Amino acid sequence: MLTLNSWKPMHPAEQLSLPRQPLVIGIGGCSGSGKTTLARELATQLDATLFPLDLYYRDLSQFPLDARSKLNFDHPDSLESELIVEHVRALAKGQTIQRPVYDFKTHSRVAGAFEAITPTGVVLVEGILALHYEDLLPCYGFSIYVNAPHDVCLVRRIHRDMSERGRTEESVREQFAATARPMAELYVVPSAAHASITVEGTDALDWSVEQVLQRLHEERLIAG
Repeated sequence: MLTLNSWKPMHPAEQLSLPRQPLVIGIGGCSGSGKTTLARELATQLDATLFPLDLYYRDLSQFPLDARSKLNFDHPDSLESELIVEHVRALAKGQTIQRPVYDFKTHSRVAGAFEAITPTGVVLVEGILALHYEDLLPCYGFSIYVNAPHDVCLVRRIHRDMSERGRTEESVREQFAATARPMAELYVVPSAAHASITVEGTDALDWSVEQVLQRLHEERLIAG
């Protein structure tokens, strides 16, 4: 019987018909849906390179600090999608990229700081808009949408932003009502139509992982 720990990316030598380039998987879903948790677990199971879109927010250092947090971080224009596409295409070819370093507390990039990322056999592109940008979709060999009710997403977002990004509960709630939920309805939820599989973010993590690995195995994208 196959277990979670027995799954691994299929090595090119195992089947000559498989491409030698990395398998790129897109993982989308609303903020707080559980997509990041799923992506991290899949990264462990598949020995994959994790590519979070959150690190590609546009640099807002030209704005006063107190004004930055009031901008719309849930609109597609808030991310430097051109650089995202350029970097994902490079990773899909097996090339190393210089990924920017982003400071969520100041809403700005760390000047002159970059992280060299060399892809493994699987690259996981994860973010609320991972399945939205049309130029990204052709890069994916497989894609996942993580679905969850808005009230669940809000509770999770409050916990994350307070513990990891120095936010207050009031500011998170205000942002969720003003931009996060409306933008999710406009851009994120419709992107589910591009997914190879949809999993429920309220299900047990092991079950979601099992569903994804099973589909990847059925489509001969990984070996069991």
